[in-house]
Amino acid sequence: MNGRKIKFSLVYRDMWQSSGKYVPRVDQLVKVAPHIIEMGCFARVETNGGGFEQINLLFGENPNKSVREWTKPFKDAGIQTHMLERALNGIRMNPVPADVRKLMFKVKKKQGTDIARSFCGLNDPRNILDSVKYAKAGGMIAQAALSLTYSKVHTVQSYVELADELIKGGADEICLKDMAGIARPAWLGKIVKGIKALHPDTPLQYHSHSGPGFAMASILEVCRAGVDYIDVAMEPLSWGTGHVDLLAVHAMLKDDGFDVPAINMDAYMKVRALTQEFMDDFLGYYIDPRNRFMNSLLIGPGLPGGMMGSLMADLENNLASLNKWMVKRNKPQLTQDDLLIKLFNEVEYIWPMLGYPPLVTPYSQYVKNLALMNVMQLVKGENRWSMIADNIWDMLLGKGGRLPGDLDPEIIKLAKEAGKEFFTGRPQDLYPDALDTFRKEMNENGWAFGQDDEELLELAMHPQQYRAYKSGAAKKAFEEDLSKRRLEGGGLIAGTAVANTVADLKPSTMFIDVDGESFKVSVEYGESGSSVEVKPAVNQSSASQEPVKMIIAPLEGKFYLTKESAEVAIKVGDLIKVGDRIGYVEAMKTYNAIHSNVAGVIVEICNATGTDVEEDDVLVKIK
Repeated sequence: MNGRKIKFSLVYRDMWQSSGKYVPRVDQLVKVAPHIIEMGCFARVETNGGGFEQINLLFGENPNKSVREWTKPFKDAGIQTHMLERALNGIRMNPVPADVRKLMFKVKKKQGTDIARSFCGLNDPRNILDSVKYAKAGGMIAQAALSLTYSKVHTVQSYVELADELIKGGADEICLKDMAGIARPAWLGKIVKGIKALHPDTPLQYHSHSGPGFAMASILEVCRAGVDYIDVAMEPLSWGTGHVDLLAVHAMLKDDGFDVPAINMDAYMKVRALTQEFMDDFLGYYIDPRNRFMNSLLIGPGLPGGMMGSLMADLENNLASLNKWMVKRNKPQLTQDDLLIKLFNEVEYIWPMLGYPPLVTPYSQYVKNLALMNVMQLVKGENRWSMIADNIWDMLLGKGGRLPGDLDPEIIKLAKEAGKEFFTGRPQDLYPDALDTFRKEMNENGWAFGQDDEELLELAMHPQQYRAYKSGAAKKAFEEDLSKRRLEGGGLIAGTAVANTVADLKPSTMFIDVDGESFKVSVEYGESGSSVEVKPAVNQSSASQEPVKMIIAPLEGKFYLTKESAEVAIKVGDLIKVGDRIGYVEAMKTYNAIHSNVAGVIVEICNATGTDVEEDDVLVKIK
């Protein structure tokens, strides 16, 4: 075994995603790329995938320009680039039509990406093998990923058999994707040996997150068992919810007798300094300092490092929303630690009930979101399962693929009571081709299709975000948010996150229903926040004999009238029945359908689609 070569891949994109919300701008990526190359130790660099393009759209940058300029220097230097994609879900959170998936691989290859790392959040080989086929047709190297998690249904044999099926189905390589870093070292070694025994010439790449603390031992074990490539990060974004550090892995493997490439330390220090510079510029404002620490509490819930980067931001918003509710009712507020532990415990409780989906995007978010909704309802004295988003139902019903385990009878009962039907067919069949619909929209708006139809791909892959990007709304919202964070001072990475004061959390406006009539009550607080003045109530139904009924947002997020191009948005004058859908609140990357609990005619839609709303905001007025 001594002397065997181990190659390194720098997961520069995932380093950022696992730490916070955003990735560097294209000018920053182009600035750091030559120095990554100069380090001389990387055979591969991860340049795209996951939330990369949505993040570009969110801060108003053209993602296609970013990908082309970011991959070019590595391609010119002979370093392979790879992307991460989610099989049925492409590079977004929900299923993608087959024609859009096929176009994605063609576009990404032409933009300069060599390898497609494809994983299914349920490890359903049907979804992964579609990606393998589409990637190879697009000219890419097809690397199929095993989403590793640790439970009684996720066995060594099950993973070896899955890898065997994927390789026989055409996969060029296998990635062992230890997205939460909870796979046990000895267990991993057995999986690697099992795969290599069947397919000794198939390259294996290991990806792990460092958070729970197993990763260094796991890397040594998988290298001894036969892995060829190791994903690494580097300072100042290694460790914590991110990935193991290049220098530590390099020293460990060299000492064990492996042939590892030399590191140009002058270039290393330049990359390190530039990465810090990008954090000081604006990215640090979106990195919670807690994400820089390792935490063995993560062994229990098994939440992935990539998701933990955004989780703390989600918790910040949800904690503020929950504490607003608490203050309104004179209840004691929760700390972030209170909410975090409640969440971890709830994830552990519900995961087996949901059929043990591997906790990787998007299903880690679905399980976490459902757990968080449960926690928030339980804190409010309500029952579990009161809000299950459409995306989560799709997972439970089999529309995203086969669950590894059995659903709990309680979940099956909930599905039947909600009139849901289980699906056992091929998931892709549920999502018909849609490029023609998006071509029509591009033509109607006079939008350019872009080189190799790359702009068409962005609209088809990320419709809501692309429209917000084209309108300028995304850039405006990002700049306003960044300005606010800078004014608050310090930024999260400096440990000076500004907590909402009680006065901030107190409502300024409340809607009160009295005997079927709605009144708006304005509340003002003195400078100290100690005095309260209640202005005269304004009768919302004074213009009509009939009282106005209000559909209220049950949670904080972005309000959308529709989530799919085929849906018809409600409009003023529409007749609404009890149970009719009036729109969605998108929160934590899932769309929560909002249904009317009253019947009548819509007299006002209070928010434009894409608007930020808070819990208890009025969405629609009906009479």
